[in-house]
Amino acid sequence: MSIPWTDIGTVSTAGLSAVATWGAWRAAVRSAKTSDTVARIERQRWHADLTPQFDIHIDRGEGDRATLSVRLLGPLPLQRLDKVALRIVNSDDMDRTVRIPGDRTQEDVDAQVWGPCRFSYGADGADVDGQTVAPFPLAVGTGRPFSVERTRPPHWQRGDNVTRDWRREWMNKPVRLLITCRRDEFEPWVVPCDVPVPTEVQLRWATD
Repeated sequence: MSIPWTDIGTVSTAGLSAVATWGAWRAAVRSAKTSDTVARIERQRWHADLTPQFDIHIDRGEGDRATLSVRLLGPLPLQRLDKVALRIVNSDDMDRTVRIPGDRTQEDVDAQVWGPCRFSYGADGADVDGQTVAPFPLAVGTGRPFSVERTRPPHWQRGDNVTRDWRREWMNKPVRLLITCRRDEFEPWVVPCDVPVPTEVQLRWATD
């Protein structure tokens, strides 16, 4: 059976057209992927450029208490944060996983603030463990004070010198904060910060 040359030409043209269509589709896919990659990189860069900048310090207070001041410095294009969550975390890098059953549980250990001070319970929405306060909004150029207090040794530590040894252990350690910042249309920022305890506060807490 013979095939007319016109039919062969038609089939060839259709094949070439299909190849061209497939090539155009592949090019479009590559272009879309490139555009998505560029957009993602740009979002990441913009997110990094807008990382919140804070001025945080501890001021002298009365008795066992002091004031933790948190101020949002910038960057200016950020304008504001819809929600700021503060958490006091351990002031050292010790692993405190409970491996041997005894007079303390893992929940007890996790509830203890291992550092020089904690948020004062009953103030600023602080939780009972003194690790967090209620989240709050903050505009660039503004700040908020928070009440903090000297930590106490955990209940399972006993002995004549337990309070003195506890104070000495944390006297020169900073307060470590983990600040989670949120604003609509952006991924959250998590900003760690070490806040020194002023000498006058250390001395008062060491002698009270």
